[in-house]
Amino acid sequence: MTRPLLAVIFGTFTLRLSTGLTGGALVYYLTDLEQYGGPHADAITIAIFSALFYASELIGSPLFGVLSDRLGHRRVMLIGPAFGAVAVAITALTTNLLVIGGTRVLEGASTAASVPSILGFIAFATAGDDAARGRATARFEAATLAGLLGGFVLSGLLFPLLGPGVFLLNAGLYGVSFLIYRFGVPKHAEPPPHPDQGMRGVAALARYRDILLGSHVWLLAPTWIAINATLGLFTSATLFQLVNQPDPKFSDQLLMGGLSPAMVSLGLAVGGLLFFAGIFYWGTRFASMRRTTIIFYGICGGAALLVAAFAINHSAALPLVVPVALAVVAVAGLFVLAGATPAAIGLLADVTEAYPDDRGAIMGLYSVFLGLGQIVGAILGGIAAETWGLDGIFGVALVLLGIALIPLSHLRRYEHVVAGRPAATHA
Repeated sequence: MTRPLLAVIFGTFTLRLSTGLTGGALVYYLTDLEQYGGPHADAITIAIFSALFYASELIGSPLFGVLSDRLGHRRVMLIGPAFGAVAVAITALTTNLLVIGGTRVLEGASTAASVPSILGFIAFATAGDDAARGRATARFEAATLAGLLGGFVLSGLLFPLLGPGVFLLNAGLYGVSFLIYRFGVPKHAEPPPHPDQGMRGVAALARYRDILLGSHVWLLAPTWIAINATLGLFTSATLFQLVNQPDPKFSDQLLMGGLSPAMVSLGLAVGGLLFFAGIFYWGTRFASMRRTTIIFYGICGGAALLVAAFAINHSAALPLVVPVALAVVAVAGLFVLAGATPAAIGLLADVTEAYPDDRGAIMGLYSVFLGLGQIVGAILGGIAAETWGLDGIFGVALVLLGIALIPLSHLRRYEHVVAGRPAATHA
């Protein structure tokens, strides 16, 4: 990989590290908010804040994607860390839920500014090379998840030591991302911006709309949204249930409540390593396997993980060998599930081959699909957790994966159209 591409991926890691650190620390902060003089926060509040973050990312990504094509990917990359630093600095200084909600919107805008420009740059740098695109998208996804999980892990270790001061530390981490983009990606490494012959404002957005309607990209949308909704269930909603005080009405569920932040951080670290191994493995399969095949395997792996997790949640009275065997199934499912997201990103990058001047705009759909999925997952997760505990989260996730399978066969038939190339002959 070229140095600018590696810099972009490393900057993705540090940016997502900041995002994950805020996400985890905010859950712990809100759990103890009354101790800091604030109001009581429940699972629904956590879900709303998650939805606000992803709604901001969803709305802002198409706009920043268009800007990155018109102004240059590198310029727009720099906006994200600046927004994020301001958001977390405000979070450290308030216990007001309305203000904290506003910081979630601002931090969502941080991601909206960064991701389309980063992915547009990756699509440009890997144009016409399936193997390079597989490696780059896998590393982007690995950097994203490593950052998010690393942030969650650090939040469980740092919040007990620093309290709300962890958010001020996070502002400095956002500054690191800014410096990486500023000095690691030279101006000559990206394609020149395309002002579209003077098109501005409404006219530029109208062009974007026409591109989306004519690119067949929406064939990918239902499956990817459902997968992201499933993943969204396992962020704030699940984390809150693991660390919150045990609820007597869910006493039959082994995993419900009472875990320390450090224990959760350890579990996230182990799960993250397994997931990264899967991402890197499936990222090397782009040249020999169809993207939809990898996505199908990922959905099946996710289903196996959920069934195993549900069984573990009710294994308190069973011999130790049973939950151990179930954990092996869950690990295998997690490894296979890891391939779904880089394969979906690869499909979206393939679409940009037909629109080389609008890569940022099209890759901005990554955040749109992610945002829609995470909003659905966060809201459903909060409701399900309040009603059925972790069993509800596992059940809703399984339904969402079933929904993801429905449009996948249709997408597979038109995969060569989405990718803008002749029909694939490999599996």
